[in-house]
Amino acid sequence: MRVVSGIQPTGNLHLGNYLGAIRNWVRMQDEMDGDSECLFFLADLHAISMPHDPAELNSNTLEMTAALVACGLDPNKSILFNQAQVPAHAELQWLLMGTARMGWLGRMTQWKDKAGKNREGQSVALFSYPVLQAADVLLYQATHVPVGEDQKQHLELSRDIAQKFNNDFAPEDAPVFTLPDPYIPPQAARIMSLRDGTAKMSKSDPSDLSRINLTDDADTIMKKVKKAKTDPEPLPSEVDGLEGRAEASNLVSIYAALTGASVDDVLREYGGQGFGGFKPALGEVLVETLDPITSLFRGLREDTEMLQAILARGASRAREIGTPTLDAAYKALGLVRG
Repeated sequence: MRVVSGIQPTGNLHLGNYLGAIRNWVRMQDEMDGDSECLFFLADLHAISMPHDPAELNSNTLEMTAALVACGLDPNKSILFNQAQVPAHAELQWLLMGTARMGWLGRMTQWKDKAGKNREGQSVALFSYPVLQAADVLLYQATHVPVGEDQKQHLELSRDIAQKFNNDFAPEDAPVFTLPDPYIPPQAARIMSLRDGTAKMSKSDPSDLSRINLTDDADTIMKKVKKAKTDPEPLPSEVDGLEGRAEASNLVSIYAALTGASVDDVLREYGGQGFGGFKPALGEVLVETLDPITSLFRGLREDTEMLQAILARGASRAREIGTPTLDAAYKALGLVRG
């Protein structure tokens, strides 16, 4: 089993990133047996498909590396690197561009959402970046890719590209690419804004009160939890009672995700109580969980040389794993190389 997954180095990680993706990465890493491995990468090549500040991208890449390690990702157990140090990602993307079809890319939901009405003004990279996503996983013969609902379409495209390439350029008994299967992480928490329970927690929200940042100290966390939007009703004793109460449901879900309890268990303990009692309890759980991460992150972020070394070591291993696949793709296409 080989798991491959990436995350854009956007900086300013928050609770939603941790509970929604990073914690599951750590869990997968720790559950791998001796014959399996995880490759996790910072998708800095994807980041340039949209307008960006070069200095900020550089800083965010190192900050994200520090955050991932602080959250429990172990460079000795997993392969952690950034795309830019493995040129094979971009090379393979170009080799796959002849296989991918305009119609396939034009149907991608994220392209439609990000491009909006100004499609003519968007970069070519924004349109074609799903082909880079395919290269990201096919390069390493990934068997499994962790996906949420918003990424299933991209994995399906990767499989379509791999299948067509194999059909067009490889013998039936010796395909160039493995078709990756989706890996649906158990209990992948969907964390919503503290100011609007119907919107995902996001760093782009103008209100810092809408999110718990991984860099927030204990006082800031408690303040944000106490100011979190709720309703005047007490917590119900059963899950059905959360119907139509988005903010209440979100806070209960966060408590459950942090403690490993079920929502039913949380409501059995706090049902009938008001938020005046529940919010301090939630704040304490948040501080207990995040304080060690925050402390470690701050120390790691100051050690630029160590962070660069982690990425360099991971990239070296990634290049080693990906080279045979890249060579096979060149050969299958009939390209002459020295």
